[in-house]
Amino acid sequence: MAFQDIRSGVIGGTAIGILRFIIVVALTFLGLLALTFFIGRVVPIDPVLSVVGDRATPEQYEVARVAMGLDRPLIVQFVSYVADVLRFDLGMSTSTNRPVAEDLARVFPATMEMASLGILIGVGLGVPAGVLAAAWQGSWVDQVIRVFALLGYSVPAFWLGLVGLAVFYAWLGWVEGPGRVSIYYDGITPVVTGLLTVDALIEGDWDVFKSAWSHIILPAAILGVFSLAYIARMTRSFMLDQLNQEYVTTARVKGVPEWRVIWVHAFGAIRVPLITVIGLSYAGLLEGSVMIETVFSWPGIGNYLTTALFNADMNAVLGATLVIGAVFIIINKVSDVLYRVLDPRSREGSR
Repeated sequence: MAFQDIRSGVIGGTAIGILRFIIVVALTFLGLLALTFFIGRVVPIDPVLSVVGDRATPEQYEVARVAMGLDRPLIVQFVSYVADVLRFDLGMSTSTNRPVAEDLARVFPATMEMASLGILIGVGLGVPAGVLAAAWQGSWVDQVIRVFALLGYSVPAFWLGLVGLAVFYAWLGWVEGPGRVSIYYDGITPVVTGLLTVDALIEGDWDVFKSAWSHIILPAAILGVFSLAYIARMTRSFMLDQLNQEYVTTARVKGVPEWRVIWVHAFGAIRVPLITVIGLSYAGLLEGSVMIETVFSWPGIGNYLTTALFNADMNAVLGATLVIGAVFIIINKVSDVLYRVLDPRSREGSR
């Protein structure tokens, strides 16, 4: 009987937690929808003119305005907008004459591919750099890592991208230039995941893979520099806090090897907050790659958003903004779930 009561309590607590999670995500997404909707209504761009052109007659303008539903009350327009989004209908793009949802499904994987490689570089180099800087606090290693992290924060992305192209593409010839793949390989690999390097590996097309890798490595490395700077600084801060704790001193007094004190005891204690840092950094790369995509002519969501802004294509602008915001929400919530899974104290505090 007691076991059944405990089991019922666990199941009930899990159900409440899932329900709470769904409600929070739904309300956050509703707020994002409201934000994008009202941004589309306050910007000084007439969506009707972007469709009919500035030479349309007043009668043509009014017909288009009614057809677009802009004659209805604002609250009715918002409800209709929410219903359309839930059906994955983001309207038509005036730039491409295709549904915005199809455009975003085509360009978002390119951004995700570059940002994923960037975060792998950032985590793979930033975490060890932060740990070493904390372990050798005040040494030349610490100073070099801190200066590099500061430069990573300070250098503009477009400048670093242009310098990277000038050095590694134009001068040294180590990588290929702008674009996602060489023109003679474009479109020959069937789309499976949307990630060109992965699709090329699935098809066993090594020439396409080498071309795609040569194109992606430089912009991804530049994104990795920015995430590396943030991750290294936060890792160093977390590690310094843990290395000053009494349990670390006790471990050292007991004769535990220094590498074990640092990488097992201290680093093990910072894994949970580090997950949040990495998640936020990844989301930042996904939403902050506009400059890099513009410099490298990368066909991702940032480049798509920039083109839409220049063409006053509000459906595309709002659709891209909505997708970026939704991805940020999802990554943030996944980080929160992982935080609770790995840290039992957070689960006990939320009950």
